Amino acid sequence: MIMTDSRILDYFGAGMLIFVFLVLVYGIIYIHDIPYNIAKKRNHPHQDAIHAAGWVSLFTLHAIWPFLWIWAMIHKPDMESDDEFVEHEAETAIAEESVEPEAKEV
Repeated sequence: MIMTDSRILDYFGAGMLIFVFLVLVYGIIYIHDIPYNIAKKRNHPHQDAIHAAGWVSLFTLHAIWPFLWIWAMIHKPDMESDDEFVEHEAETAIAEESVEPEAKEV
């Protein structure tokens, strides 16, 4: 049998508890910043609101976090505004009309 001082194991256990606690806290903060990072990458117009709501979701037991993910993902980076989207739809409709219609059989 190997005899060791129990203080060494006490300090090791305390160190492990502190390490695990810090990793969990950092992990939770990192996970809650994912929607903000997505919004930032996509140049979302509401990225500050998404970031603030991510911090609020920490206090609401993470109930709104999935909605933040959806909110961040809903913005398409190639469409800067609703007006640009409407213009794109109009151009698409005009392009479809300019295609020759198929000949109708009589």
